[in-house]
Amino acid sequence: MADRRSAGILVYRRAGDGVEVLLGHMGGPFWARRDEGAWSVPKGEYTPEEEAVDAARREFREELGLPVPEGDLVGLGEVRQANGKIVTVWAVEADLDPADVVPGTFTMEWPKGSGAMREFPELDRVAWFGLADARTRIVTAQREFLDRLAGL
Repeated sequence: MADRRSAGILVYRRAGDGVEVLLGHMGGPFWARRDEGAWSVPKGEYTPEEEAVDAARREFREELGLPVPEGDLVGLGEVRQANGKIVTVWAVEADLDPADVVPGTFTMEWPKGSGAMREFPELDRVAWFGLADARTRIVTAQREFLDRLAGL
């Protein structure tokens, strides 16, 4: 079986003497009571027929309900998450108001085994974090993207 792949866009802005990044808290019942390790770059899966950067742009629109901000996309490479998924991310410098976000949704059986299908937001919260704070909140493997951004 081919590796599952995901692509996303990390929005960042300069704030004071540092940098802040825009992260989304993963929606749905599994993540509802978690904070540490439950935030992510807005991203989503794609198939080999789609270019990663095109998937990143599509997923940004689907997850946040907003167009990708204008600006140069800077490649931050890829990482392999603990679940085996390979994630590729680009960064763009922009300012975005989390209040403008209209998250996409997904449907799943919940509670599991109940036969009841429920709809949940892809991201239930979106917020700006300084890099140090973001490191404690973001999915462990995605910390590498924060390090790469800081190195630019």
